[in-house]
Amino acid sequence: MINKTFFASLFLAACMMPLGVHADAGNGIPSCYAANKMEVPAPATKYEVFILIDETTVLDENLQNALFSITQSLVKPGVKFSLLSFSAFAQGRYLSPKVSGVLELPLLKEARSSVGVKVLKNFDACMVGQARYGLNLALKTEKAVLQSASSELKKSDVLASIAEVSHLVKNSTIQKKTVLIVSDMLENSTISSFYAENNVRRIDPAKEMNIASKEKMLGDFSGAAIYVMGAGVVPENGKAIYRYPQAMQALKSFWQRYFQKSNAVLVEFGQPALLGKVE
Repeated sequence: MINKTFFASLFLAACMMPLGVHADAGNGIPSCYAANKMEVPAPATKYEVFILIDETTVLDENLQNALFSITQSLVKPGVKFSLLSFSAFAQGRYLSPKVSGVLELPLLKEARSSVGVKVLKNFDACMVGQARYGLNLALKTEKAVLQSASSELKKSDVLASIAEVSHLVKNSTIQKKTVLIVSDMLENSTISSFYAENNVRRIDPAKEMNIASKEKMLGDFSGAAIYVMGAGVVPENGKAIYRYPQAMQALKSFWQRYFQKSNAVLVEFGQPALLGKVE
């Protein structure tokens, strides 16, 4: 089996340029088209994925592995991805972009005949390395964020963070957009609290929607598909916690209303696991 180090080295050699990964650069992955001075541009990226991770939500091993599996299916050639994290503004864990990048699509078949054999060989090698490097970068960043997650963080600005991310999604010019939110979806701020006695509080969805609207916490996702993973996860502190179905249904009802009002399509609300495919 060829290891990950080989692919990273292959990518560096094929690109002949430093990686220089910076989350604020807009693209933390070097372009194989630019590195090889291709005269034809890369085919347009038509799919963008946003992964938003709540650092107050601690996932068990099964949920972490499920997230990694979903990421592997999403981060592939032809996709732009962005990974962000948040918890509470007051605790220095405000919404923060961690990494973003574009995995380019291969050269169109009809264009390959116009490229020299040596350049084409280097380009193909670069593309193989780019795909592997981009996925490893996303997974490594996810693991680091999950390791920093803590249930000891007292506040969670879920509404404000999701509304802020919606602006990034709306401003994207890419045609198809998917947002994966990894969070317990339990607001715990000066706006409202969805907790009661260390468990999920049975909220009044209509009342909470009025609060969110009044506090200008609605977003605009421009029709993006939303998937939620981890809803209702609360720290058990060594004892089993029963999550009342009525409380979970009320939580789901609120977020269904929220995303509808925020111009988004809530495809699945994982309580806590997602049962369908994220696409």
